[in-house]
Amino acid sequence: MASYLSPDTVEEGLSALASGRFRLVAGGTDVYPALRDRPLQDDMIDLHRIASLRGIAACAQPAAGWRIGALATWTDLLKQDLPPLFDGLKAAAREVGSVQIQNAATIVGNICNASPAADGVPPLLALDAEVEIAALSGSRRLPLGDFILGPRRTALAADEMVTGLFLPDPGAAARSAFGKLGARRYLVISIAMVAVTLVPDAGGRIGEARVAVGSCSPVARRLPALEAALRGQPARASELAAMVEATHLAPLDPIGDVRGTADYRRHAALELVRRALAECATLLEMPA
Repeated sequence: MASYLSPDTVEEGLSALASGRFRLVAGGTDVYPALRDRPLQDDMIDLHRIASLRGIAACAQPAAGWRIGALATWTDLLKQDLPPLFDGLKAAAREVGSVQIQNAATIVGNICNASPAADGVPPLLALDAEVEIAALSGSRRLPLGDFILGPRRTALAADEMVTGLFLPDPGAAARSAFGKLGARRYLVISIAMVAVTLVPDAGGRIGEARVAVGSCSPVARRLPALEAALRGQPARASELAAMVEATHLAPLDPIGDVRGTADYRRHAALELVRRALAECATLLEMPA
């Protein structure tokens, strides 16, 4: 018979995790549907009672930014008053299943599930998110791009749990955008999705650009060549969109499946990148 534990602290959870092969559960919106009609076989640690894992808050360590606790839900994100930097992540939040799912599903759970089509991963990559990991032996941080290793695979060891995400503050002028293509408008697994963050410099040009594409590779990918090409360019929507070329999407490795062919995904990603850049640049052009 499977064991079920509901600890009150991270330390209690880590002690249990170190004692055997447990599965961590937060919102459960990926874990329980995967069971289908099968009974629960795995020993479970339910994290929902650990108060320190809740919330989204500004912080000063390891630098100025925000911490998203491991139990923060997509609804928590949507309801919180956050700067425009979070607009792309909030747009992705509205695409995560139904409102009922958004109420239960956690942002950290979305990355730990490590689906190639996880809606939260591209915008978090574009926000330079770092994953906060704890074990009894100590804690560590990993860039999100190093944390997700492949479909359903992460860098998390058996005795570790993710306690939150850290998002650095690039400045009040930064803006972000998110776009997704699916077979229908809502409640759909994406064919391709794109997230963009643009940070202007003092002269109104692009000081920093981050572009990430999901559902077009085993893991979501940043586009470093495009990011480098965008830096120093005037923040004008039409010009930035026109800069994007098919060669900039070289890191992607899309598959063909029932939702679309590999070529269709490449074309869709190219158009979504152009649109997201134009949207983000338009926001930069608007007066504060």
